[in-house]
Amino acid sequence: MAMAANFRVFAALALTPVAGVAIAQTDYPQRPVHILVGFTPGVGPDVVTRLLADKFSAAWGEPVVVENVTGAGGNIACERTARAAPDGYTLVMCGNGTLVFSPGMYDRLNFDPIKDFAPITLVYIGSNVLVLPPDVPAKTLPELVALARAEPGKLTYAHAGVGTSQHLAGELFKGMARLDIQPVAYRGTTALLPDLLAGRVTMSFGNIVNVLPLVREGKLRALAVTSRKRSGIAPDLPTMDESGYPGFEAVPWFGLMAPAGTPPAIIAKVHDETAKILAEPDVRAKLTELGLDIVGNAPAEFAATIQSEIPQWTKVIKAAGIKASE
Repeated sequence: MAMAANFRVFAALALTPVAGVAIAQTDYPQRPVHILVGFTPGVGPDVVTRLLADKFSAAWGEPVVVENVTGAGGNIACERTARAAPDGYTLVMCGNGTLVFSPGMYDRLNFDPIKDFAPITLVYIGSNVLVLPPDVPAKTLPELVALARAEPGKLTYAHAGVGTSQHLAGELFKGMARLDIQPVAYRGTTALLPDLLAGRVTMSFGNIVNVLPLVREGKLRALAVTSRKRSGIAPDLPTMDESGYPGFEAVPWFGLMAPAGTPPAIIAKVHDETAKILAEPDVRAKLTELGLDIVGNAPAEFAATIQSEIPQWTKVIKAAGIKASE
C-alpha cells in the first residue's frame, strides 16, 4: 500500500498560500470558534488541536474552544460538524479513520465524507507502534506471532475505536500473519492504556504520541512501527514492512474540516493562519518531537487525498473482511 506516498508530493507545497485564492477579506471570527476532536484528551489529534487553538485565539482575539466528542472512532465529532451551520464557528480535526476507512467498514454512514465537508488543510501524519506489556513473553515480532499461533483466540489487541488506524493496523496484522487474536475497542488511546499497562490486553498498535514515552520508561515493549519508513524519533524500531509484512502501512492522519457550504473566505483565512502556525519554529519542534510529520497543504489538495484514498482503502478493508461491528 502507498496511501501516504501522496503526502511526499504535498510536503513540497506545504505551508504555502492557497493557490489562486486572494487574501481573504472577512471579519471572521466575531465570537468563539469551536473545534471538535473525536478522541480523548492527550492523544495526538487533541494535543495538536489545542496547540492550534491557542495560536488561533492569540491571532484572532476570540476564544477558540476545543471540544472532545468521543465515540465511533471519531465519527460522532465529524458527523456533528457535518450537521453544523456552515459559518466557520464549528470546525473539526478529522482523521482518515472517519474520512477514508469508515466508508469501507460501515454499511451506512450518517454523513458523506466528500459532500458534507469543506476541507481546510491536512495538518499532520502520524504513526502507530506495536507495543506489549513487559510480562508478555515475546520480545520480537516473530516471537509474538509464534505465541499467537500457539494460543489461537487467546491473545487480544486493544484499539482506539472502530475504524481508526489502530484498529485497521490490528486487522491487517491478523490477516497478513494469519492469526486468531481478538479486538478490544476503547474510546481513544488514553482509555486503553490502563488495561494495556496492567496486562489485561496483550498488545496494541498505539499512537506514537502516547505510547513512545511509556516505552522509554520501560512500561511497554515496542516491536515495530506501522509507517512505511522508520520514525525519526525512534529510528531503531523497524517498520512492519521490514519485519516481514511487505506493504504493511496503517498510519493516522488528521486535518481541519468545516461543514460544506462554509464561505471560501473563511476557509482561506483558517487555512492561511494554520499554515502560518505550522511554520513557526516552536510548533515545528513540538510536532517533530511527538513524531508527527507536518503537512499544511491546500484545501484542494486535501480534498484530492480524501477522494483518492477512499477507494484504495475500501478495497483493502473489503479484502480483509473488516467490518465496523468488530
